[in-house]
Amino acid sequence: MDAKTAMLPLNDIHAVILDLDGTLIDSVPDLDVALNGMLQDMGLPAIDEATVRMSVGRGTSHLVKSILSIHLDEQDAARSLDDALTLFYKHYRTVNGERSHMYPNVREGLERMAGKGLKIGCVTNKPSVFTEPLLAKNGIYPFFDLIYCADSFPKKKPDPFPMVMACRKFQLLPRQVVAIGDSENDAKAARAAGCSLFMVPYGYNYGIPVENQLPDAVVPDLLQAVALIS
Repeated sequence: MDAKTAMLPLNDIHAVILDLDGTLIDSVPDLDVALNGMLQDMGLPAIDEATVRMSVGRGTSHLVKSILSIHLDEQDAARSLDDALTLFYKHYRTVNGERSHMYPNVREGLERMAGKGLKIGCVTNKPSVFTEPLLAKNGIYPFFDLIYCADSFPKKKPDPFPMVMACRKFQLLPRQVVAIGDSENDAKAARAAGCSLFMVPYGYNYGIPVENQLPDAVVPDLLQAVALIS
């Protein structure tokens, strides 16, 4: 935790907005299979899971384009993007939720949040066609009072718009909401929206320490996050 921990626990918090990939669920094993299926269909060499981990977090189009750019120059990657996305979606629909898993204490943390009377939202850059099935397969879909995905609004994280809309839906001021995420996209969106910010250190932040985002706290899991909400 950083120097802001002197302000903890956070007071007057009535809702939590959670990121999905890298915060609640490690979805890279599914993405790895889908991306390599896409590459095989395109006649391109396979990639390893570590490469996928370093590319996740900025949305599906960015992920697929980043993987294409490993093998193609920028112009060819851009020209191939639409076809590649179609192939990726085909494979991802098949494997979504099959190899992914929740991080430790996610369910327990959500149960504690609900028991504390906190409203719970999920704001993710994952398309809705994959988000709700992934939450359902991991058995945590019922915990969420709202779910906003990459296609819920014209803008997505790091733009604050989805976070602002979540606060409005909850009928809360942003200062009454804490966002929990794993990447700079989450941090930028939360801060620009006016929310408090907790970050987990185990997700996908492109190799950048989450402490660099100056969160109110770095929490090892969701249980510890709940303990810091008054």
